[in-house]
Amino acid sequence: MAKTANPKIKRALVSVSNKEGIVEFCSSLSNDYGIEIISTGGTLKTLLEAGIDAIDISDHTGFPEMMDGRVKTLHPKVHGGILARRDIDQEVMAENQIKEIDLVVVNLYPFIETIAKEDTTLEIAIENIDIGGPSMVRSAAKNNLFVGVVVEPGDYKSVLEEISKNEGAISLETRRKLAAKAFSHTANYDSAISNYLNQQQETKPKYIFGKYELKQELRYGENPHQSAAFYVNTSELNEDNISSAKQLQGKELSYNNIADTDAAYECVKTFIEPACVIVKHANPCGIALGSSILEAYEKAFASDETSAFGGIIAFNRPLDGATASKIITNQFVEVIIAPGVTEDSQKILSGKENIRVLDTEVLGEQNNNPKLLSVAGGLLLQDSDIATLSDQDIKIVSEREPSEDEIQNCLFAWKVCKFVKSNAIVYTKDNQTIGIGAGQMSRIDSAQIAASKALERGFKTEGCSMASDAFFPFRDGIDAAAKIGITSVIQPGGSMRDQEVIDAANEAGMAMLFTGIRHFRH
Repeated sequence: MAKTANPKIKRALVSVSNKEGIVEFCSSLSNDYGIEIISTGGTLKTLLEAGIDAIDISDHTGFPEMMDGRVKTLHPKVHGGILARRDIDQEVMAENQIKEIDLVVVNLYPFIETIAKEDTTLEIAIENIDIGGPSMVRSAAKNNLFVGVVVEPGDYKSVLEEISKNEGAISLETRRKLAAKAFSHTANYDSAISNYLNQQQETKPKYIFGKYELKQELRYGENPHQSAAFYVNTSELNEDNISSAKQLQGKELSYNNIADTDAAYECVKTFIEPACVIVKHANPCGIALGSSILEAYEKAFASDETSAFGGIIAFNRPLDGATASKIITNQFVEVIIAPGVTEDSQKILSGKENIRVLDTEVLGEQNNNPKLLSVAGGLLLQDSDIATLSDQDIKIVSEREPSEDEIQNCLFAWKVCKFVKSNAIVYTKDNQTIGIGAGQMSRIDSAQIAASKALERGFKTEGCSMASDAFFPFRDGIDAAAKIGITSVIQPGGSMRDQEVIDAANEAGMAMLFTGIRHFRH
């Protein structure tokens, strides 16, 4: 890459739909720094009326605007001036009388505002698709080694401060930041156009948000009256998740299948030992570790045989024939997903042709991409919850020290708890879930449900461990656990009544561990 000092801005091209602040900005460029301004249409008129010396784009190119303004900046003297590499293109610029353009100040036709109006027709919308503007913005952003680009009026003040600081120039660091913002600006603009035009069609669009491609139109969504589609991130090529898994057999995946399988597979990735996760309606109903995935499956299934019926089963090891045989003997299953599926297991499962079998080939890491949640009129975005915990991270707050087995079972329960809908309570013993309480409005309700699940399955709860995804607001959850013999509990801590809760644990002779980390899951 060529090296350059911060070049002084000699010439700026200004063409904006949003006139906010443009007069003040261009007045400073022209009067304070002697920068020549080239402009177009309504922007030129605004500047001239304000007494700012500006050159008509037609005078600069020697070519008139035409076709009702559709063609005015699409000219070599514009794009050559913007794209020219100052260190190697001087000769060709001189031959073609191309002058350098060092700053591009452009925002685009108000397409989004236009289509928001009820009386907007398709023809009006199309006329408000900017062509020259995005082209200039992209040219300037590409050539940020030499050229600055400003697409937002909110940046005028900081850009002027930068020019003052650098004696008429913009630093390379700032030019690169502005270039990134410019590409985001045009990407959002193009996405708005794409989404609008796709809405005029009867079929689902091929892409949404630019990088998501239609993989499958689904029969319906969560319910039969809801239409749905499955999009995959085309920038993520790893075959280690539900989006890129190969379906080896079975019926077409449904909306709920995909959501539940994703939850199961991302959960099973968190375990190092052979593990099995069974999910029903987005909540784990059975999770266990074993010396093999067969043992892990048997323990996970035994955790809650009733809820496992029609569930999703995920493994963190390749699926073998013995495990496949055990599954079809034990239960009806919707989906099995694993990082590899042996030939003998495929033969066994082929006799149950409706079972959906997915192979990711490799296990991969937990998905740490930002999580998106649609809300009315917008999106919520957050980092993925990939926080981990080791025995060095925990704080023992009870009078009794936990045993090594209790610590390990608490850590196992804590991993499980992260994937259970809040409020979440998980009871475990010997790396096996024995009772899960999920999604209740009250934490004591979740604790009581987890206890009832354990007891109705015939598990001996004495000596078991308990995990809570958030702090206990009252001691009632601890008292309920103590009644069935729970001896260790892991929770974030942080309640105003922590001491009351710790006292309850001490009265029951329980060991209590604080994590300092919360795992709400909605």
